Amino acid sequence: MKRKEENRMPDNNKFFDLKGKVAIITGGAGALGGALAEGLADFGASVVLTGRTQSTLEEVAKKIRDKGQVAVPIICDSSKKTEIDAAVQQTLAEFGKVDILVTAAGIARRYPAEIFPEEDYEAVMAANVKGTFLACQSVGNVMIKQGYGKIITVSSVRAFAGHPGGYAAYSMSKGAINILTKQLATEWAKYNINVNSIAPTIFWTPLTKQVLEDEKLKQIFLDRIPMGRAAVAEDMVGSVVFFASPASDFVTGQVLYVDGGCTAG
Repeated sequence: MKRKEENRMPDNNKFFDLKGKVAIITGGAGALGGALAEGLADFGASVVLTGRTQSTLEEVAKKIRDKGQVAVPIICDSSKKTEIDAAVQQTLAEFGKVDILVTAAGIARRYPAEIFPEEDYEAVMAANVKGTFLACQSVGNVMIKQGYGKIITVSSVRAFAGHPGGYAAYSMSKGAINILTKQLATEWAKYNINVNSIAPTIFWTPLTKQVLEDEKLKQIFLDRIPMGRAAVAEDMVGSVVFFASPASDFVTGQVLYVDGGCTAG
């Protein structure tokens, strides 16, 4: 199935228009997922937020609704197939389609590689790799039937280069996200499904607070970022809106490093 040529040429004024689109954001209550959900909603999308804690999902949903936009929170552990499938079916019942998927759910555990606890390794791989794959698989089946869709995974600069801070499992998981993104892009291009990824540098979240409030550890990271600061979640919004919008209709299989120059040299 090939996208018609005229559908590849949207009005330039509507390149980033997401009105009428429906987006699922896994990890939608997290610092990154919440910012991305708000950003997509600001450009017109109705957003479905999935996560494991009702109260935090409701907080993000309220921010979006208070601006007159649509947000639906759904309790879901995306690393469990039955739960992500149920969330997707609930989205279909509510909206009848899924145009955009953003896989922002993920965790980090930091230990020296030689003593990395097996249970923590398994938790990172389940949340970051299995959860991303299952979400892509579940939504991908919907998009294949629709004949279109936009999937944005979340990688990291840690997939590009190692770090002395104990990232053996996290780096491995994000490397897997990079190749999964390319694999799905090549398999699903024939269905008019674009699959791309954003790869942030370290950014301020509750998960990184321990690192960024330790001046010695923080400086290790900042020394690697030419722009001289850690990112904030809002730095990622523009890239995700681009990948979710008609502006990126001929872009697939790409990993975009949003890193202040970290991977430049």
